[in-house]
Amino acid sequence: MSVVASVFVGLAALLHVFIFVLESVRWRQPATWQRFGVASQQDADTTASMAYNQGFYNLFLGLGAALGLVLYATGHESAGRTLVLFSTASMWLAATVLITTGRSYLRAALTQGTLPFIGFVLFLFV
Repeated sequence: MSVVASVFVGLAALLHVFIFVLESVRWRQPATWQRFGVASQQDADTTASMAYNQGFYNLFLGLGAALGLVLYATGHESAGRTLVLFSTASMWLAATVLITTGRSYLRAALTQGTLPFIGFVLFLFV
C-alpha cells in the first residue's frame, strides 16, 4: 500500500512542479497562456507577475510532497508522513478553491486535485 500511495504522491509532486514551470518560466509563451484561458499576449504580460508568484506556490507544494516521500522512505516515517499529508491536503484544498471560482475551472481543478487527493487518502492508511 505504501508503494501505491507513494506513486500517487510522487505524481502529484511532479504535476505541481510542471505547473510551476508553466506559470513561472513559460507563462509568456502563447501555448502556455492559451492553455490557461488567457485571451491575449497583452493579458499574459499583465498577469505574468501573478502567474510567476502562483507558480512558486505550486513548486513549494510539489517539493514538500517530494521531501515528505524522501523522509518517509529513509526511516523518518512520522516526519515524512506529516509532510506528505500536509502537502497533498494543501494541493487538494487549492483545487477545491479553484472550483469555487467558476464551473469553467472544473477540469483544471480535477487535474490539479485528483492525484493529491488519492495520495492523501492512501497515505492515511499507510
